[in-house]
Amino acid sequence: MNAPLPPRLVWLFDLDNTLHNASAHIFPHINRSMTAYLEQHLSLSREEANALRVHYWHRYGATLLGLVRHHGTNPHHFLEATHRFEKLHKLMVFDRALRSMLRRLPGRKIVFSNGPQRYAEAVVEAMGIRRHFHDVFGIEQMRFHPKPGVQAFRHLLHDHRLDPRHCVLVEDSAENLRTAKRLGMKTVLVGRGLKQPAYIDMKISSILRLRRAARPWLA
Repeated sequence: MNAPLPPRLVWLFDLDNTLHNASAHIFPHINRSMTAYLEQHLSLSREEANALRVHYWHRYGATLLGLVRHHGTNPHHFLEATHRFEKLHKLMVFDRALRSMLRRLPGRKIVFSNGPQRYAEAVVEAMGIRRHFHDVFGIEQMRFHPKPGVQAFRHLLHDHRLDPRHCVLVEDSAENLRTAKRLGMKTVLVGRGLKQPAYIDMKISSILRLRRAARPWLA
């Protein structure tokens, strides 16, 4: 049986498909923008660009890394060009009860997202939950080393002077949680129909169930 964590926890929240549903509208928009970027800047057909985008995503965990490593792409330019939203609020799908859950959940809270910080900030502002977070830690703060790479976690831990044993990572990606567990964090997997590997401490179907499910850790 795992020992309970101290009452002053640090909650690290993934953003997309954890705090909100990005798959409905936002991810398709970003994917189209990335494909168009590869078409334009690498002189590829749409089919070639889309295949390369997916290939780099699978190989490196982020299309951006493949572009930087193999094509010398400026990461700031790529992120700015592919995360533009004229009316972001109209694409958002989330549960408004999230505000209440975050307000009542004790402990420090940080958004830990592979997305660019400007985008992550805009999303939490659109949901009306920015004030509940101590910081929004995007891929620029990770020095462009995305999760599940251990460097992303080490940059966060160093910059915020965190002890991983006092941290809980809340994620929809089991692979990201594997790294967190290796570092000594508690792990929460969010999503329906997902398996629960041994390195997952808790699985919940919805982010709204987090506070109730985590009560034993808060005792």
